[in-house]
Amino acid sequence: MQAQDWDKMDDEAFRLEVRGFFQKEYPERLRFPAYHLRWADTKDWYKKLVDKGWAAPGWPKEWGGMGLSPSKLLIFIEEQERHGVARTPDMGIILLGPLLIKFATEEQKKQFLPPSLRGEYIWCQGYSEPNAGSDLAGLKVEAVLDRDEYVINGSKTWTSYAMDATHMFILARTDKKAKKQEGISFLLVDMKTPGITIRPIRNLLGVEVFAEVFLDNVRTPAKWLVGKPNQGWTMAKALLGFERISIGSPKLAQTGLKRLDAIVRSQGLAQDPAFMDRYTQLRLDVADLASTYSRFADLLKRGETLGPDVSILKIVATETFQRLTELTLEAAGDAGAIGGKARFRKDSVDILSPFYNARPATIYGGSNEIQRNILAKNVLDLPS
Repeated sequence: MQAQDWDKMDDEAFRLEVRGFFQKEYPERLRFPAYHLRWADTKDWYKKLVDKGWAAPGWPKEWGGMGLSPSKLLIFIEEQERHGVARTPDMGIILLGPLLIKFATEEQKKQFLPPSLRGEYIWCQGYSEPNAGSDLAGLKVEAVLDRDEYVINGSKTWTSYAMDATHMFILARTDKKAKKQEGISFLLVDMKTPGITIRPIRNLLGVEVFAEVFLDNVRTPAKWLVGKPNQGWTMAKALLGFERISIGSPKLAQTGLKRLDAIVRSQGLAQDPAFMDRYTQLRLDVADLASTYSRFADLLKRGETLGPDVSILKIVATETFQRLTELTLEAAGDAGAIGGKARFRKDSVDILSPFYNARPATIYGGSNEIQRNILAKNVLDLPS
């Protein structure tokens, strides 16, 4: 059966098709989860996407994807966010897959892409380290070539889905004498390899999504190096550009604004001029965020590459979301101390989960301080 050419479909018709599928097939109990779900929670839903042929909307059709243009891909993502569709442990799909398609050998593509698409390989990202998170170029994990294998030593932290992962894509230093960015390589590792220890990190919600990963003389085949030795930084930057616009989506803030609206109505806060001044400012900030996001989204729709100025999107999105959750907590009064959902007349509102989730938002994906440095140096041309 020939794959459908989605890009020939009218944008609005495509949007309605995607929306209808999510409304019919996505489990109601998994909508708008308070935290990142684990593979056990989402694998049945992922199988539905695989059966539908929708598991990899951004991949080309030759590798089992939908072959969506940037314009159609944004519609697909927007409809996921609108319906509250949870992310699966999808780093192999949205991060690694496009990178392999662009940089990997044909042998690597054939070995890793099909099982990743089927959900047989679950990937985690070995980027951040205890002393190299926002300053990723300062990473210390080392990979030494020993005949036909690389021997990896060091540790990674804040590794999402490491507990569920079968494989990891990792940045490691392969030339300690080179400049920071020039001595890094991009390697693939089987998580069953001897020498790997995973220690889950429990967050404020009591949920274990992240983990520390310790690598003690871990051996991975040299043929699992992607691209050329010491050129991993180029590929790392390719992934980070996508992450910036993903984190910068206004949907999180817009959903937070709806939660705050429900509390404002219930608590009669519309009669409080001081509160309404802050509330109105936040509404304008959310509108500004949506406008900024649209500008960068339009660049992708035209097939253009995102520049360093996309860092502003991550800053505005995460800081607006933080302020929203803080005002929501304040507006809720005593109910703000309730774990889970609190009742406000006809509305049930989860207050603490978004508040907790907003705390690290300005840190992950490159801290906002680093994003400001990027803007200062690469956009405003200010001195270091």
